Amino acid sequence: MIISRTPFRISFFGGGTDYPAWYHEHGGAVLATSINKYCYISCRHLPPFFDYKSRILYSKIELVKSPDEIQHPSVRAALQYLKINDGIEIHHDGDLPARTGLGSSSTFTVGLLHSLYALRSRMVTKMQLARDAIHIEHDVLKESVGAQDQVITAHGGLHRIDFSPNDDFSLSPIVLRRDRLVSFQNHCMLVFTGFTRTASEIAAEQIRRTGENKSALQEMYKMVSTATDILKGDGDIGDFGRLLHENWLLKRSLSSRVSTSEIDTIYEAGREAGALGGKVLGAGGGGFFLFFARPEEQASIRAKLDKFLHVPFRFETLGSQIIHYEPFDQQG
Repeated sequence: MIISRTPFRISFFGGGTDYPAWYHEHGGAVLATSINKYCYISCRHLPPFFDYKSRILYSKIELVKSPDEIQHPSVRAALQYLKINDGIEIHHDGDLPARTGLGSSSTFTVGLLHSLYALRSRMVTKMQLARDAIHIEHDVLKESVGAQDQVITAHGGLHRIDFSPNDDFSLSPIVLRRDRLVSFQNHCMLVFTGFTRTASEIAAEQIRRTGENKSALQEMYKMVSTATDILKGDGDIGDFGRLLHENWLLKRSLSSRVSTSEIDTIYEAGREAGALGGKVLGAGGGGFFLFFARPEEQASIRAKLDKFLHVPFRFETLGSQIIHYEPFDQQG
């Protein structure tokens, strides 16, 4: 039995510049962190006592006789990519719901690859996990997703990630004084709007509009450096929240589907209660909303948005890990 634990992520700035349609021409950058909410993937060789060969459990249960019959696209693609044809059982559990803007799809793919490599007694680097996950989602599945989620969930931590036109990427850890980091974390609030959406559909529209969104994306790219300087400086950390507000206004312009009237109402209510800024996480359309607010204002914001779920969290630094390793079972 192998169990991997892979963190979800929060993206602050630069989202949209991590799509190949943009960074192949202009380069891209994001500022993001992993958080202490996780996707767990367990896998093992399935004993040959059943009338099916493999069992895949997520929101559905699949019982199949061949990897080609698997409906879950990432599971099918990962097994084919690693040339695993033996009977296998894969089980997914998550601390947070899917399709809510925290990179759950890529987190699943990274964690799945990590578990499958370990099942084959291979411990690969975080860089390889990220590159393999990007390859599967971009090249094999042809999904309309960016490249930041795979990188940050594999590596963990608070980073600036730069994307080059040649498909290369690099990570620059954001190292802060402990008191600055604690203050930064304490200003962040995560609110679940209750709406879920399919990010790839919203992202597809953004990708189609890349040309007309050029000025907005260029400005969002510059904000990554500005936000990093704010965090590393000694000034008012509230400037980070005010920059998030400017970023949200630009993000809303990328696609008519990024925001909705319900999301606009939530955001305005949060701002009226004291939030300095915020944004819908992920491609938009629903899911989790990040607010940036001084700790003394947060009780008022929670009261104003009392019909929504407030989710406490902390930053994490470990990235995807194998937390249980026993690759040899009865068939081993």
